[in-house]
Amino acid sequence: MKDARKKAVLTDCLKRFRLPAALFLLNAALAYVIFRLYGVRTEPFWYALAVTACCLAAVFFVRLTREGRRAAERQRAEDSVLSDWIGLPVPENLAEEDYTRMVERLGAEKERLSEALLSGQKNTRDFYTAWVHQIKTPIAVMKLALGSPAEIDRAALQEELFRIEQYTGMVLAYQRLESSSNDLVIGEYSLDEMIREVIRTYAPQFISKKVKLVYEGTGIRIVTDRKWFLLMLEQLVSNALKYTPAGTITVSTEGGILAVTDTGIGIAPEDLPRIFEKGYTGVNGRLNDKSSGLGLYLCGEAAKLLNLPVRAESTPGEGSRFSIDLREKIAEDRARTEN
Repeated sequence: MKDARKKAVLTDCLKRFRLPAALFLLNAALAYVIFRLYGVRTEPFWYALAVTACCLAAVFFVRLTREGRRAAERQRAEDSVLSDWIGLPVPENLAEEDYTRMVERLGAEKERLSEALLSGQKNTRDFYTAWVHQIKTPIAVMKLALGSPAEIDRAALQEELFRIEQYTGMVLAYQRLESSSNDLVIGEYSLDEMIREVIRTYAPQFISKKVKLVYEGTGIRIVTDRKWFLLMLEQLVSNALKYTPAGTITVSTEGGILAVTDTGIGIAPEDLPRIFEKGYTGVNGRLNDKSSGLGLYLCGEAAKLLNLPVRAESTPGEGSRFSIDLREKIAEDRARTEN
């Protein structure tokens, strides 16, 4: 133990012994006065005083040695408290027990936060790895098309540019999901207006793939965050287009359930429980190099954020149906209207 630490321990012990020393001196003075008043010989007094002082000094040095040892233990614990916050010295009194519990709770919380941080960093790294892998594909296609001596296919370039815009929107949405506030702006919106906005966004894809769209107005207004709801709907429509080479995509509402139904290749039963997991593409994704497993993940996270249950049903070879339960949001809107 360093000299400065030893000095600090000695100073601390002296401070603690101030009261016992003061009481000893006070008692000695009173005893001396009483001996003198009664005319008693003082030799036994001085002898008792010397013996008591020796005992008190012995107790002090025992205490000092013990405190020095415990100070060394605390020093070692302090040096390793960030990694070994459980190995603290055994408490000797209630105050030390309280402080030990405080340190252990802080250590447990630090451990939890560290694990959460590492998990978040891994999730972010996995997301951006998948994102970079996917955005490289349309960039490579555009680069080949622009470097080819053949006439440039503007429609194909527009499609690849649209995919890049999609992936850029995904990463921005992911960043918002990772933020503390998620910038929610709850308001009352027309469901038809939001559906039509998504349809206009994906109209070129419907036309280029010759996929039929079936949609009728709903006349429904819901209470939600417009930006996140649009993200959910965009990902469902995008997913339907991706896995419907030819056929029909239907956007409909019935009983407060908004459904996006396609007649595409469908989803394997073993993949259905995991389609909203980050980066999971399943059998269809392995067959389609345009699949990243990020779109439905963002849709699922937005659904949790907005408290909108989303479900998927599918029959391989016949198509899929993704549904969003809007009943609570419609009920909120009706209550607001009635009030």
